[in-house]
Amino acid sequence: MANTWLPPAEYIATLPRATAYACLYFTDTDGRPFQLRATYHTDLWQWPGGNMDPGETPWQTAVRECQEETGIAFTGEPRLLGTHFVSHRGEEWPANHIGFIFDGGVLTDDQLARIVLDPDEHSEFKVRTLAEWQREMTPRNFARLAEIDRARRSGTTVYVETGADI
Repeated sequence: MANTWLPPAEYIATLPRATAYACLYFTDTDGRPFQLRATYHTDLWQWPGGNMDPGETPWQTAVRECQEETGIAFTGEPRLLGTHFVSHRGEEWPANHIGFIFDGGVLTDDQLARIVLDPDEHSEFKVRTLAEWQREMTPRNFARLAEIDRARRSGTTVYVETGADI
């Protein structure tokens, strides 16, 4: 049987679809994770970040989205804490979703006081201990938070998979 190579556009059309997001993971000076409450789903807490725009790298996306959502002009170096794979979510979101979570470092009390949220995207921010976040979040989302926090504390990188629900 002869190998038949498809032109790139035809080959790409056969591959699974995926979108990508990138974000920054911050803690306060006591090591408590910082998260934002989404306006479009009030039970959802997330890190400053969002979907990649055409032509952006994951790092550029994380820095841009952080600035837009919090007013924080992040100037640190990229350090990947983990990747997150969300399986296909049906017709509501007909593609897999891949996330890149970068280390944003530590926010001081002064930096936290200067945060300006985009009211179209987030209604509030909080810093809490992992135990406090566990009571506030869905089990799947908390598991992702706990894995990223573990990666930060241990200096490792993690890979996390979750299913379609939030």
